Amino acid sequence: MKREIKELQTKANQIRKNVIEMLSEAKSGHPGGSLSSAEIISCLFFKVMRFKSKDILWPYRDRFHLSKGHCCPALYSALCLSGYFAPEALKTLRKTGSILQGHPDRRTPGVEMASGSLGQGLSIALGMALSARLDKRDYRVYCLMGDGEIQEGNIWEAAMAAAHFRVDNLCAVVDYNRFQIDGRTEEIMNLEPLMNKWESFGWHVIQCDGHNIEELLESFDEAKTVKMKPTVIIAHTVKGKGVSFMEHVVDFHGRAPTEEEKDIALAELIEIERIEEKKGD
Repeated sequence: MKREIKELQTKANQIRKNVIEMLSEAKSGHPGGSLSSAEIISCLFFKVMRFKSKDILWPYRDRFHLSKGHCCPALYSALCLSGYFAPEALKTLRKTGSILQGHPDRRTPGVEMASGSLGQGLSIALGMALSARLDKRDYRVYCLMGDGEIQEGNIWEAAMAAAHFRVDNLCAVVDYNRFQIDGRTEEIMNLEPLMNKWESFGWHVIQCDGHNIEELLESFDEAKTVKMKPTVIIAHTVKGKGVSFMEHVVDFHGRAPTEEEKDIALAELIEIERIEEKKGD
């Protein structure tokens, strides 16, 4: 188990390094929320979900939908590391003709549905989950949302519908890093008491440290045991996690690092890797 956790953390660190390099090359994009979701995406793609990167339409694959589409660099990195496309494509982020646009669309192998218009993702994921029921297939659907995003009314319409239809193959994850483009979520539109709100809509609610691999895996395992209701995991995270000058800084919600900032960020991430490697010896 310790080895597995270490491997998943290594994948999360690689996702972060790729995010920094991609955004620096593109000179635009969203580092803060991409970095905060690295462990969540690592656990899903390299442990929790079943899929075949060489058979992207395999009907029994688990589905992942990135509702907060602006944080696609983290998703693109995971797809690349999973073998959906060659690493060279990462350098083409946001460029004309690239398979990796600034928000996901289906030209990217492994992307189930376009996203970017915030608030729509949970409805899309619910549709996928209901489709599994109609087709009598046992795949699960995972939907990653931003905390600022769940201020949208459409999210709560989908939440009400998912509970009404008892969709237990749907697992939503809130990347609760407490920042959105205009500032702190508590100042823009306070979400608390967030756990109580989801419970009142009929969901099974789990809270965890969104940077703790072991807690995340336990949360996803628990979600699989829940019957007759959907599950939401409220993952408490840090905006810009892993890069000291980006952590808790709203400016890096949507500003790419400069060349100098890129070098500093990568050096910090490499040092984190070195420390973690030493712990494992």
